[in-house]
Amino acid sequence: MLDIQKRLTNSFYALLALPATGMGFALSIQIAVLSWILSTKFNLDIHEVGIVWAAGPLAGIFGQVIIGLISDKVWFWGGRRRPFILIGGTIAATMIVALPHIDKIAVTLGISNIIIVAIMVAISLDLAINISFNPTRSIIADVTPEGSARTKGYTWMQTISGFFGVFAYVLGAVFGNYLLIYTGAVIVFIFSIIPTFFIKESKEFEVVKAEDGKEKIAYKTDWIALIKIYVAHAFTWLGVQTMFVFIFAYIGQKIFGFTDLNSISQTDKDSIGQIIAISFAILNTVGFILPAFVLEPLARKIGRVKTHFLCIATMSLSYWGIVYVGDTVTNLYVLMGIAGIGWAATVSLPFAIMSEKAAKDKMGFFMGIFNLSVVIPQLIVSLVLSYFISNAVNKDIIFIISGVSLTLSALLWLFVKDSPVNQSEKDVLPGSGSH
Repeated sequence: MLDIQKRLTNSFYALLALPATGMGFALSIQIAVLSWILSTKFNLDIHEVGIVWAAGPLAGIFGQVIIGLISDKVWFWGGRRRPFILIGGTIAATMIVALPHIDKIAVTLGISNIIIVAIMVAISLDLAINISFNPTRSIIADVTPEGSARTKGYTWMQTISGFFGVFAYVLGAVFGNYLLIYTGAVIVFIFSIIPTFFIKESKEFEVVKAEDGKEKIAYKTDWIALIKIYVAHAFTWLGVQTMFVFIFAYIGQKIFGFTDLNSISQTDKDSIGQIIAISFAILNTVGFILPAFVLEPLARKIGRVKTHFLCIATMSLSYWGIVYVGDTVTNLYVLMGIAGIGWAATVSLPFAIMSEKAAKDKMGFFMGIFNLSVVIPQLIVSLVLSYFISNAVNKDIIFIISGVSLTLSALLWLFVKDSPVNQSEKDVLPGSGSH
């Protein structure tokens, strides 16, 4: 084991964050280029692009749970999570490179219907991301003590991953999506492969002696607490995903005054796209700055659950603000920045909170279940809420749904109890990992 891992230095936390960063970068590439390349290079229509995108959440439902369960039980190539990070990272990098060459792959395979190959590549990419995402998050819980050390692991994960996510969007916007694809494939491969050789996993889980003299895992699963966390987190994602998917309709009507987005000019469509890009850049910039530098120290003082509640409540207020005063570009940008406070917490703190409610020998499985609280709301937005939103005359309904969802989420987080401070947390003093 490296000395930096023994001492839990900042350099170790940075190293520990890289595999999750690699998968996050792969996901950013998928979001940035998949629809674009399918529609512009391969001429798929909106319906066909939607079919390809549907493969992602469906793959996520099964991929993370199954891989998480398997990774809890196996040990090869010197690790429990390492093999899946290596395999998933390699496949993800390969599928990213394959995106611009779907037509050539179709010819090579002798398949005349290009959408079939597009779905094959999309599913392979998404499964690869899901294969790796679970182990990259689980390994943080595996190699860090409970308490502030683990919170630091997940907040650093989001700060570093979020920075590279913003970098991906900027790289594509400034230098083009093809450079993003090929540069990104290299980054995904390196970040997935190199760190695994410097992070030492323990083959045996921590055990304690029970009163009857038998050994057992140091702590057991608190199912009631986990269900509360899953439900609260699901409402967060219901609101966030509604914003992600339908913000273009809100901007088109409230800022530009269009009632029919299908009839507007390409110039106006580009203007809407630019506002969306800047809005999400602001959201994600706040989202990567706060976790390690603000949320982790605050969580150490007042607790993780209370910190998360305050962030989610703030995000709900930002959504309600957009409903009432989000009809100017400036107001939208300011309120998206405020929403970034909740986004910063959403993609960092729940992992630390959840990881201390689940038995350590089943961490991969419960991380997979945790992913359902993201995927199921995504499917509800696409398959159910999309009907109501598309038929609503007033597109305020988009952020009303988001505001209601985040308000409910904040209230539900009040029913989650933080784990008590234990000796492992007391041993990790503020600044102990500063070398």
